[in-house]
Amino acid sequence: MPEPVDAVEMRTALAELRRTSGLPVAFGGLLSDARHARIAELNGARTGALRGLVISAGSGLGGKAIALGRPCAVTDYPISRHISHEYDTAVAAEGLRSVVAVPVVVRRTVRGVLYGALRTPVSLGDRTFDAAVAAARDVEQALAVRDEVRELLALTREQVAAGPGAAPGAWEDVREAHRELRALVPRVVDPALRDELLAVCGRLASASGARTPAAAMEVRLAPREVDVVACVAAGATNAAAARQLGLRPETVKGYLRSAMRKLGAHTRLEAVVAARRAGLLP
Repeated sequence: MPEPVDAVEMRTALAELRRTSGLPVAFGGLLSDARHARIAELNGARTGALRGLVISAGSGLGGKAIALGRPCAVTDYPISRHISHEYDTAVAAEGLRSVVAVPVVVRRTVRGVLYGALRTPVSLGDRTFDAAVAAARDVEQALAVRDEVRELLALTREQVAAGPGAAPGAWEDVREAHRELRALVPRVVDPALRDELLAVCGRLASASGARTPAAAMEVRLAPREVDVVACVAAGATNAAAARQLGLRPETVKGYLRSAMRKLGAHTRLEAVVAARRAGLLP
């Protein structure tokens, strides 16, 4: 079975679409299988007629966008000759006329569809198209991050279970996974997934068995300080860490300087060793 629709990410994108485009109605949902999407989120709707509607690939405007993998629009939905009309009853109940539908595509696979609509039959301009595409891209990026997180979590579970007895090469994989997961945390919108991610990072950090209780009690690094030290542990320069974390090099330098002070370290290597002893890094 597919994962349930991520309401937070879709809801955020729909609100942004309405804000940037001026369209009064936005709605959308993710695919439940290769050919069907369920409308799960509405923004600006006057009725619940569209909620729960299952869109089949090739059917209606959204189904056309799913099948073609590109944005599609109509100026007057009820009389358009360019789409089929399986969903006219729901569309009419909401009073929609001009509609744009944009597929959500992740790794060349359509994962959902997002709509923006007017209740008057007017031609939609480039600004509206650009706003709809940008909103769909936001959902795509969020889903890509979720996919990457879940793949990394799956790869680390066995390594965490192995703990200190893991082979040296496997333990380096644990450290790299920890660094990558920490870098993804700020990009995760879903609070439940973010909490899960942080919990796994904590288990990875303490899995080596090198944690010194006294040191752990004395050291309290901010999340971004831990991220920077994790990058340093992987051999990254300040510039490379900045690229990985989406920060400026000067900001990375500031976080590293603060972390070193808290860890009582005078060099980058000492900071990494102290962080591992405190159970902050694997």
